[in-house]
Amino acid sequence: MTDTQSRADRPDGAVVVFAPLPMLTVTVEDRSGESDIHVHAGGQGVWQSRMMSSLGVPVVLCAALGGETGDVLGHLLPARDVTVRTVPINARNGAYVHDRRSGSREVVAETAGTPLDRHELDSLYELTLTEGLTHGRVLLSGPQGDQVVPADLYRRLASDLGANGCKVAADLAGERLEAVLAGEPDFIKVSHEELLDDGRAKSDDAEDLVKAMRAMRDEGACTIVVSRAGAAPTLALVEDDVIEVCMPTLEPADSAGAGDSMTAGIVAALASGRSLREALQVGAACGALNVVRHGLGTGGARAVETLAERVQLRPWG
Repeated sequence: MTDTQSRADRPDGAVVVFAPLPMLTVTVEDRSGESDIHVHAGGQGVWQSRMMSSLGVPVVLCAALGGETGDVLGHLLPARDVTVRTVPINARNGAYVHDRRSGSREVVAETAGTPLDRHELDSLYELTLTEGLTHGRVLLSGPQGDQVVPADLYRRLASDLGANGCKVAADLAGERLEAVLAGEPDFIKVSHEELLDDGRAKSDDAEDLVKAMRAMRDEGACTIVVSRAGAAPTLALVEDDVIEVCMPTLEPADSAGAGDSMTAGIVAALASGRSLREALQVGAACGALNVVRHGLGTGGARAVETLAERVQLRPWG
């Protein structure tokens, strides 16, 4: 296990982001008729870390790196206000190549990476547990593929961190969502499409989504947020109240990553001491801003605050 900073240099008030196996992303875009190639670190946790750091909230990113893709990611991951903690592995990080020269994303090649062995999983668990207990707030994000990290690792992290006073948030679906719910997390964000795919909601009607949210509350989650496609307002279950979160109307440029940015904004606002209702407004603003930009997990703090003032919260029904 490697540390890029000593214990004394750790940032105060940081959010620990569990990003088990980041991705190497290669995107080809058109620039005045010429191919323009962009190489970045990516994956849900990386994009969420980027958004939180842009809001002035320091992040400790816990990840596993290995293979040629991992070597490259080791150079790309460090960023302002993001402290990178890594576990070296024999497995390989995933990667994708997307062609956006036509204006839409066309997949050229994708690989999710290779599964971690039990020793690597133990090291990643130990790293995340230690950082989480040190800083007190953790966001659990998912890997690109279902097989690289077992769902039970999420259950253990959520349970052990929560039992020792750490605030646990998660943006997950499927088996990983089931696993985290067993740990009674403080905050869950899930999309309505994921609830449908998981069989938790019968339809995308708000009434069915609210039933699914209340069921997750009964399973152990404290606050649940469900993002929805298009102009449909986000739904939030806060204590016993269901709230509609209405975003400002903006013309989308690329809707990919809006939900991840929303989660990052909510967690960042809570880490900054804001109320949950204020955090919902900040999160909605982050999601809306991400939609009008082509970069995932990007946006400036001033733009977020300006849009947050236009986010409306109203009782559902």
